[in-house]
Amino acid sequence: MLPLSGIKVVEIGQNLAGPYAGEILATLGADVVKLERPGGDDARGWGPPFWQGAAAIFQTVNRNKRGITLDLKDAQSIGWLRRHLAGVDVLLHNLRPGAMEELGLGAETLMALYPRLVYASLSAFGHKGPLRLKPGYEPMVQAFAGIFSLNGAEDAPPTRVGVPILDMGTGLWLALGCVAALLRRTQTGCGGVVDASLFETALTWLTVPFASFKVTGQPPQRHRTGSRRLVVFEAFHTADGEIIIAAANDRLFQKLARALGRPQWVEDERFKTNALRLANKGALIPEIQSMLGTAATAQWVERLDAAGVPCAPVQDLNDVVAEPQTAAIGMIQPVPGADISLIGLPLSFDGERPPMRRRAPLLGEHNEELFASAAAEGAAKPG
Repeated sequence: MLPLSGIKVVEIGQNLAGPYAGEILATLGADVVKLERPGGDDARGWGPPFWQGAAAIFQTVNRNKRGITLDLKDAQSIGWLRRHLAGVDVLLHNLRPGAMEELGLGAETLMALYPRLVYASLSAFGHKGPLRLKPGYEPMVQAFAGIFSLNGAEDAPPTRVGVPILDMGTGLWLALGCVAALLRRTQTGCGGVVDASLFETALTWLTVPFASFKVTGQPPQRHRTGSRRLVVFEAFHTADGEIIIAAANDRLFQKLARALGRPQWVEDERFKTNALRLANKGALIPEIQSMLGTAATAQWVERLDAAGVPCAPVQDLNDVVAEPQTAAIGMIQPVPGADISLIGLPLSFDGERPPMRRRAPLLGEHNEELFASAAAEGAAKPG
């Protein structure tokens, strides 16, 4: 049995962050019903590439859900939804700030009707403060929160992080908040309101550089692959690619020195400690680079692995998909009834990863199923 089996969720999610929270809950076993307006989630059109009429990004964050369409501008549809929520454990949404209140579906209203409901809300800048009503997307908040300023090469402009770390991170936090609120409900009998935002997630990801900033008063500087705290801890060019070396302490640096044929570095006063290596980085790193450029990445990985020095090749997705370790952990999972495989959750329970149970729903695919079920329970069909 999956951990959230028996939990019922309604997701009024769009784009990426909200649907990803719903997908996490669904993959953990919850019955998640995705509610879309008649025209569908905007992310269905966020392509190419497309598959089965919807963009790849939509497919990957909406699997394991059922899907219905409902016109939330229609009073009868709103009435149906309010009645349907009587049997729901979690309502999750990331509509624009204030939209749910305008529809009569705000937290205060619904919690008064259904005290056991977990009401989960996701926004761009948070549920308080002067920007609480400001809409936002991933790159806006990455820039606003200072993440751009930390990303990119030392002599290049600030750069966006290439994966949606705020959308997916906020979805993860919201899902965790829902699980925590459900656990608390078993003790108190009451649900509660869970709020998360992209800006709060961004600040959380800045926990480590923020600590350094508070100590020094200086904003951290960008490093293309390296660290502002550790040496040797960065990527180097080889004869055919790049390798990242993570000699994160003095013992590992000593192993690295011997593996590179430079045992004298172990006793070199410039390199004996990390603080000294940091101070003398300009002398050490170019010398390492000159050596690593003489052989292929695979040769250096083999040599450094044998010496016990943490290292890895810099790979692209073709390499990662072909990697035996990727196959061994089973993170790439086939989607039932579809000729596509997607990345699963990075969790296992009793040694087993939660499976893919269904592909993302077609627009309105489960209308008849869900509305008929509701009608059988005495609730009129909406619209």
